[in-house]
Amino acid sequence: MKHALLLAALLAAPAAARAQQATPPPARAAHNPIFPGWYADPEAAIFGKQYWIYPTFSAPYNQQVYLDAFSSPDLVHWTKHPHVLDTARVKWAHRAMWAPAIVEKGGKYYLFFGANDYHPEKPNEPPGGIGVAVADNPAGPFKDYLGKPLVGTVEHGAQPIDQFVFKDADGKYYLIYGGWGHCNIAQLKADFTGFVPFADGTTFKSITPQGYVEGPVMFRRQGKYYFMWSEGGWTGPDYSVAYAVGDSPFGPFQRVGKILAQDLKVGTGAGHHAVIQVPGTDRWYIAYHRHPLGDADGNHREVCIDEMHFDKAGRILPVKITTQGVAAQPLK
Repeated sequence: MKHALLLAALLAAPAAARAQQATPPPARAAHNPIFPGWYADPEAAIFGKQYWIYPTFSAPYNQQVYLDAFSSPDLVHWTKHPHVLDTARVKWAHRAMWAPAIVEKGGKYYLFFGANDYHPEKPNEPPGGIGVAVADNPAGPFKDYLGKPLVGTVEHGAQPIDQFVFKDADGKYYLIYGGWGHCNIAQLKADFTGFVPFADGTTFKSITPQGYVEGPVMFRRQGKYYFMWSEGGWTGPDYSVAYAVGDSPFGPFQRVGKILAQDLKVGTGAGHHAVIQVPGTDRWYIAYHRHPLGDADGNHREVCIDEMHFDKAGRILPVKITTQGVAAQPLK
């Protein structure tokens, strides 16, 4: 009888009251890491009214054979898009797919990636390097664009990994990449199938600054070119981010200093980052990975986002890494 009376009362309740009872739980609070799972080397982009993160799936090389993506309307609520690209769709890649970079052009989305951990001194190792995949949607599925690496050789001492695509103010696109302590820049063809030689006939130019190790990023602010990179060992606590400033994408670049590093109260090995500028504003964020405190497994890396600020002279201020992350920042 009590159950019948309770059911009758619920049915008689006003519609507004029933709707209130069905209200979803409060919105997820911002925090770092921004999504669960072991991920690293985040690439960040804005497409339409969505932020996108394309990270490395952080695992031993033979398991690191696919890429996931994550989208968000506000940097707080993230949706996972699994396996936007994997080695089944890139016949020349068999292991270690990592450090993606992405750009949209002409309604197509081009995803640049490293594969196979290329070491030319190993005769039994299949070719590898930097590849390109393409899709009609930022969530994929992406498919191999060239059928071979875009960069599959060592130029100026730079291992063909850790690619970044930079669009300059004049509309030219450049590939900036390199491991083993060397960084190169090359101008991409309009269709991203290869490179446009420079006026002196060369294709790759070295822009390696002091302290460079890997993970290059470039952006423009107030007419200056900011060139950022990671230094230290990627599995260790000393992994960090430094930067230089120049008047062109070719430099010369003189190291200014380190702006992202571990905090023994928060996390270690903070590095291999991406930069996000909210369109139409001078609000900037840095996405990066770090190791949880007390975890000695080098592959246990988590993606985080914190704010990045500049002083009046245009210098990047040291970034405070946090556990709370950033407040919601919807795109207009």
